[in-house]
Amino acid sequence: AGFLAPLLSSLLSDSPHRLSDLASSTMVTVENSDAVFPSGTVNGVEQTGHVPIPPSRSFLATFRANLKETFFPDDPLRQFKNERGSRRFLMGLKYFFPVLEWLPSYDRSAFKSDLVAGITIASLAIPQGISYAKLANLPAILGLYSSFVPPLVYAMMGSSKDLAVGTVAVASLLIASMLGKEVPPSQNPTLYLHLAFSATFFAGVFQTSLGLLRLGFIVDFLSHATIVGFMAGAATVVCLQQLKGMLGLQHFTTATDLVSVMESVFTQTHQWKWESAVLGGSFLFFLLLTRFLSKKGPKFFWVSAAAPLTSVILGSLLVYFTHAENHGVQVIGNLKKGLNPPSLTKLVFSPPHMAVALKTGIITAIIALAEGIAVGRSFAMFKNYHIDGNKEMIAFGMMNIAGSFTSCYLTTGPFSRSAVNYNAGCKTAMSNVVMAVAVAITLLFLTPLFHYTPLVVLSAIIVAAMLGLINYEAAMHLWQVDKIDFCVCIGAYLGVVFGSVEIGLVIAVAISILRVLLFVARPRTTVLGNIPNSSIYRRMDQYSEAQSVPGVLILRVDAPVYFANASYLRERLA
Repeated sequence: AGFLAPLLSSLLSDSPHRLSDLASSTMVTVENSDAVFPSGTVNGVEQTGHVPIPPSRSFLATFRANLKETFFPDDPLRQFKNERGSRRFLMGLKYFFPVLEWLPSYDRSAFKSDLVAGITIASLAIPQGISYAKLANLPAILGLYSSFVPPLVYAMMGSSKDLAVGTVAVASLLIASMLGKEVPPSQNPTLYLHLAFSATFFAGVFQTSLGLLRLGFIVDFLSHATIVGFMAGAATVVCLQQLKGMLGLQHFTTATDLVSVMESVFTQTHQWKWESAVLGGSFLFFLLLTRFLSKKGPKFFWVSAAAPLTSVILGSLLVYFTHAENHGVQVIGNLKKGLNPPSLTKLVFSPPHMAVALKTGIITAIIALAEGIAVGRSFAMFKNYHIDGNKEMIAFGMMNIAGSFTSCYLTTGPFSRSAVNYNAGCKTAMSNVVMAVAVAITLLFLTPLFHYTPLVVLSAIIVAAMLGLINYEAAMHLWQVDKIDFCVCIGAYLGVVFGSVEIGLVIAVAISILRVLLFVARPRTTVLGNIPNSSIYRRMDQYSEAQSVPGVLILRVDAPVYFANASYLRERLA
C-alpha cells in the first residue's frame, strides 16, 4: 500500500514529465484491463514499459470531441455526408418520418397481418381508453379521442414496428392527482379539462426537445429498480382508487395515499352497494381468468385481448335488460358522437394555472418516455431490429403536441397493448393506423352503444390491467442481485403508496442519483491476481485460483480518478 501512494500522486499530477517517469518505472499497470505486465521479458518478448505521451490537442478540438461523445455518439448526421440537393432533403424526411422508408415496399401480406393486429388492439384500446379517461377525471370520450390522432402521428414518425400507442393508467393517475390539487374537477371541470390539454402540450414540447437536443440520457436516471418500484406503487394506488367504483360509492377522497383511501372506504360502509360489488367482482374474476388462459400459449393471446371489450358488451347488456342503473349501478351515460374537436384555443398559457400544467407535463413526459422507450426496445430486441431512442422521443413529443390540439391527453406506448400487438403478428406501424380507423368508426357511429356501460366494469378492467404491473418477481431478483437497487425499488414503492405519486418519484430518483454519486466519490477498489498459466488478471476475492505477483500490488479502481474521489483514494492507499 505504501508503494501505491506515490503512484497515485503521479496519476493525479498534471505534469507530463512525472507521467513519463511513471510510464518508465519498474511496472506497468493497465487499469480496468485483463492484463497487467511488469517490465522485463514476457513470453520471450522484451517489455520496456515505456508509453509515449500522446500529442497535445487544442482546447477547441478537445471540447468538440467531448461534446460529440456526450451528445452525438452515434453521429446521426453521418448519412447526410457527401449528399446534396434533393437527395439530402429526401434523406432528411426519411430520418424524421420513417414511414417513408418502409411504405414503398409495403405489401399485401404485411397488411393482412397488420389488419388483424390493428383490429385486435382496437378491441382493447376502446374499453381501456374510456377507463383511463375516467381515472384521470376527464370525460370518457377523451379516451377514444386519444386513441385516434396520436397513433396516426406515431405511425408516420415512430421507428418501432410493435409499439401500440394509447393512454396509460400511471399518466392518467398523475394528471388526476397533480391537476386535481390545484383545480378540483368537480368544481371547475372546464378549467381542469383545459389544464389537461395544456399539460399534454408541455409534455410534447419537453419530449421533442429532449430528442432534438440529444438529451435522452436524462431518462436513464430512472433506473430499472426505480421503474419497478414506481410502477408497482402506482398500480397499487390505482387499484385502491377503483374501490370507489367497485363499491358504488358516490363520494371519495381525492388523496392517493393508502391511509386516506382506506379511511374513505371504511367510513362509508353504510353506502356500499352489494350490486356493484358482486358485478365488479364477477367481471374482475372473468378478466383474471382470461389472462391466466392466455398464458397457456401464444396462440391464446386473443382470449385476454378480447376480454375487456367482451366485459363492456356483457355489462352493458346486463344493465340494459335488468335496469340495474335504477338499483345503484352507475353507468357512463351519453358519449358525444363525432371525431376530435380542435382544442388549440383551450390551452392555458397564463398564470396562475400555467405553472401546474407545466409541472404536470414535464413529470408525466418523463414517465411516459421511460415506459414507451423501454417497451419499444424490448420488442425490438425480440425481432432483432434497432430503434433510435432520440427519434422515439421526437415521435412521442409530436404526437402529444398534435394530441393537445385535437382534444387528446397524454399518450405513450403501454406494455399491455403493445404485447397484444406483438402477439397478434403485427409487421409494421400500420397496425396503429388500423386501430385509429377502428376508433374513428366507433366515434362516428357506435358511441351511443356505450350509454349503459357500468362504471364498475371499467373499474374491473383497470384493476386487472394494474395487477400485471406489480412485478414482485423483479423485486425479488433485485434483492438477490443488488441490495441497494432493492432499497431504491422499495423506496419508490413506499413513497407512492404512503405519500403520493410525486413523492415516490422524487424519492426514487434521489436515491438513484445518490447512488451514482457514491459510486463515483467512493469507488470500489479491488486487488487483482494472475490466473495461473495465462495473462489474465482477476479479483482475488472472487477467484480463489488468482495469485499475487511477487513484489507488486495490482489494484483496480472501478471509477475514473479525478477531484471527487482523489482524496478518498489517497487515504485508502496510504
